[in-house]
Amino acid sequence: MLHFSTDILVAGVWRPGTGEPVATVDPATGQVLATVVSASAADVAEAAEAAAAAVAEPAWRDLLPHERARLLHRIAELTEEAAGELSAIQTADTGKTLTETRALALSAAGTFRYLAAALETAEDSVTPSRGAYVTVSTHEPIGVVAAINPWNSPIASDAQKIAPALAAGNAVLLKPAGWTPLVSLALGRLITRALEESGLPTALLSVLPGSGRVVGDAVVHHPLVGRIGFTGGTETGRSIAKAAAEKLIPVSLELGGKSPTVVRADADVEQALAGVLFGIFSSSGQSCIAGSRLFVAREIYDSFIGELVSRVEKLRVGPGTDPRTQVGPLVHHRHRDSVAAYVDLARSEGARVLCGGSVPDGKEYAAGAYYLPTVLDGLANTSRTCQEEIFGPVLVALPYDDEDDLVRQANDSVYGLACGIWTRDLRAAARIARRVQAGTVWINTYKQFSAATPFSGWKDSGLGTEKGRDAIRAYQRQKSLYWGTCELPLPWAL
Repeated sequence: MLHFSTDILVAGVWRPGTGEPVATVDPATGQVLATVVSASAADVAEAAEAAAAAVAEPAWRDLLPHERARLLHRIAELTEEAAGELSAIQTADTGKTLTETRALALSAAGTFRYLAAALETAEDSVTPSRGAYVTVSTHEPIGVVAAINPWNSPIASDAQKIAPALAAGNAVLLKPAGWTPLVSLALGRLITRALEESGLPTALLSVLPGSGRVVGDAVVHHPLVGRIGFTGGTETGRSIAKAAAEKLIPVSLELGGKSPTVVRADADVEQALAGVLFGIFSSSGQSCIAGSRLFVAREIYDSFIGELVSRVEKLRVGPGTDPRTQVGPLVHHRHRDSVAAYVDLARSEGARVLCGGSVPDGKEYAAGAYYLPTVLDGLANTSRTCQEEIFGPVLVALPYDDEDDLVRQANDSVYGLACGIWTRDLRAAARIARRVQAGTVWINTYKQFSAATPFSGWKDSGLGTEKGRDAIRAYQRQKSLYWGTCELPLPWAL
């Protein structure tokens, strides 16, 4: 029997929020898992003020880098030990398969562990001398930072912001998505435990679920918040960027995508088929980097798409708790309806529905937020279906004639998050990778990540980076120090 926390973490204290009650629903069954009383603007203010005080406490402020690294290692250990429970909670809350949610929990642990190592080896620099003084470039924490995350991969997204923020010496206000707060609250309990064991102020982390309109707005606009990290939709990202600009504070935005996947005529067909399927239908397509636009060389288009459709029709749709499931339910019935509306739009634009395109039949699917994996073609890349992010198990296939045609169509998008290329010609792969406008390009693989490799989006897909060694520096301010070494006074005063 899973335990779902219905308290929230405010200023280091677990208690009910003072906002509106929000029911979280199992998307596989439609049953309510728990009712969480969300945070209010007053809770946000209390958390921010306590966070600022915690950052100033000598126990945290004066902690040496290797001691902060020890805290991150402990959080990694606790997360790894609880991976099974964290996985089950996230599957219940999001509908993802247990295989995926366990990988996400272990990824979160790995992120804390990597940032601990990066922190222990991070160095300030003595800059080149320009006269009779020595100059040093050093880094200090920002103070209170905000982490605002989406519902599709909460625990991994949480770790990608909390780990570097704590490593840098900050306190964090975490605002999880209103639909899926449960695993973020569970992670918060583990971090609170690690802080308590270390004798550190627990107000360094608050977990404040609730709506973006109330809680998100309060977090973003609070005067003590000195940096915002946001993952989510592009329009919300724009509004957060405007608020950050008004406050003159740094912001990182990991936003939407409509990522192209390219299959050249010389590709290994088996590898390409498996990669395309995984790229769009894992996570039920609910991934910012989903390979949702498929470009196939015209000379192999019919044969490749025919085989692809045959394999899509065999994908097993079911609850995330069933080990046989390959495509789970969507996160919420309202989101499922949004995906269905996009497929209806595609039909109106002239698309051919090659497979899927509906809710699955059967009483086992009736109460859940299921939608069949869908392949469309017959559309121009300029259609709304090809240009707008659907965020579901919907793939649009398009032929291309030559490399220039491919690059033109792939780049004809407001987004620039990711790209996949399937080819045996590594020179062609390198050439296309350089020409495609995207923050991440996978060659003969897809949706693979490393905590050590920076992740970013171009164009409307985002601003700034996450992951990598420099993630810590993104949560710090740079300061330059000058030491005069000349025995004589400055000459102008003489």
